[in-house]
Amino acid sequence: MSSAMSLTGIGLVIVATIGIGLFGLRISRTTSDFYVASRAVSPRWNASAISGEYLSAASFLGVAGLVLVNGADMLWFSIGYTVGYLMLLVLVAAPLRRSGAYTLPDFAETRFESAVVRRICSGLVVGIGTLYLLPQLHGAGLTVHTVTGAPPDVGAAVVAVIVVINVAAGGMRSITFVQAFQYWLKLTALAAPIFIILIAWRSGDHSIGLLQSLQGAAAEWAEPLSTAGGRDHPLYATYSLLLALCFGTMGLPHVLVRFYTNPDGRAARRTTVVVLALLGMFYLFPPMYAILGRSFAPDLVAGGADTVVLELPSRIFPGTAGDLLGALVAAGAFAAFLSTSSGLTVAIAGVIDQDLLRSRLHRLTGGDYLAVNSFRIAALLAMTVPYLAFRVTGALSLADTVGLAFAVAASTFCPLLVLGIWWRRMSTTGAAAGLIVGGIAASAAALVNVVGAPTAGWPRALVGQPAAWTMPLAFLTVIVVSKLTPDKIPAGTARSMVRLHTPEAVEVDRGPQAFTNLPPSDSTPPRRA
Repeated sequence: MSSAMSLTGIGLVIVATIGIGLFGLRISRTTSDFYVASRAVSPRWNASAISGEYLSAASFLGVAGLVLVNGADMLWFSIGYTVGYLMLLVLVAAPLRRSGAYTLPDFAETRFESAVVRRICSGLVVGIGTLYLLPQLHGAGLTVHTVTGAPPDVGAAVVAVIVVINVAAGGMRSITFVQAFQYWLKLTALAAPIFIILIAWRSGDHSIGLLQSLQGAAAEWAEPLSTAGGRDHPLYATYSLLLALCFGTMGLPHVLVRFYTNPDGRAARRTTVVVLALLGMFYLFPPMYAILGRSFAPDLVAGGADTVVLELPSRIFPGTAGDLLGALVAAGAFAAFLSTSSGLTVAIAGVIDQDLLRSRLHRLTGGDYLAVNSFRIAALLAMTVPYLAFRVTGALSLADTVGLAFAVAASTFCPLLVLGIWWRRMSTTGAAAGLIVGGIAASAAALVNVVGAPTAGWPRALVGQPAAWTMPLAFLTVIVVSKLTPDKIPAGTARSMVRLHTPEAVEVDRGPQAFTNLPPSDSTPPRRA
């Protein structure tokens, strides 16, 4: 792999990202632009942007690495990531858009009329976002180290700086354009080498033979529910993983905030349908890299599996052709880190700004401050904490770490959203108890995995894939506590339910909207992206 070519590819992605971000800055004028792009993003733009930020380091590098090592069961990652959007479409997309909220804490406070529930949600958004940002920074460091030999800190620092610049410059409206561009770049970067490999295989110009790794003793790798890769209790691990991925998507803060940028609930549903098609198209390719890697890069199974996508082109095509394809893949990988990190930073910054910075700035300045500036400060804080955490954490499996973030989201925000939208008897105390119990259980499992997970048996399986027990525990806690505290059901529940389930074409009193403290300039008519 040519370091010069790979660095050129990464450099072009960085230049394009900053350039598109500066274009977004020219049309980002109001606080609403920074938070939700003035709710004026069309479904096609939004679907590309959602896919761009959702397809993270785990999708671009981690899935192929997991399939390479552990075999067929890891294909559930691709399926689960995609099906999660179907669950989002069916259960929460349109009602959430009708809620009038900008962030998850906004929704929680509006639905449950509780500042306590809002504060719990704010802490969880920051925690989940930080946990999800860690593999992006590790992936960036891994990519730069693989193509240049530079320390991983260099790649992580580059991503952190560029993301803060883009987010602080133009907020949601700016990164919408950036992430839409990056989705198509990532898809091209993964698909082009595979098509070229298949063409070469068909023409016979290269010696690409049958996959010997699927024969003989190694055939277990291709069998579902096997113990390949040293997995314990594969049946439990598979079902737990699917629960986390299918129901955790709706609790990811950077995913949900995107649905507030649609003009209406119908557009939110159309956006989700397009996202399903775009994700399905993308996830066809990572398993192909893993299968080819069993033949052409078997040494990576023992260590460095997450680099198989980066190294495979040069292994199959030594010389200039392999270097060019490797540079394209490296550029796509960097786009994955930048786009997902940007979406997470916007989501975290929105919460930090609303719940921590704005009130303090208001007191310190007597109200003489710009809300946009507080958002920019929040963006810097939102990236600084994950970067410091990256410096102290060891090597992490990219997809496994992201899976833990999904498990925490499934155990906290999924019960809050599903029951909060569809069950009118959910009480404020029940909502808080479910968030706390599910959050503590899933976060403890994630922390154990980061610090040092058990090495074998049921403890390893239960901690490595906790969603199968933490998510039901959270739902049960909400239901039991709500039934025990009927006097804590919010007084405005009936009104909230009408607002959530009445089509937006019908004129209803939607009550107080979120962000009533936005500056007057936010009355500017929306400009469609």
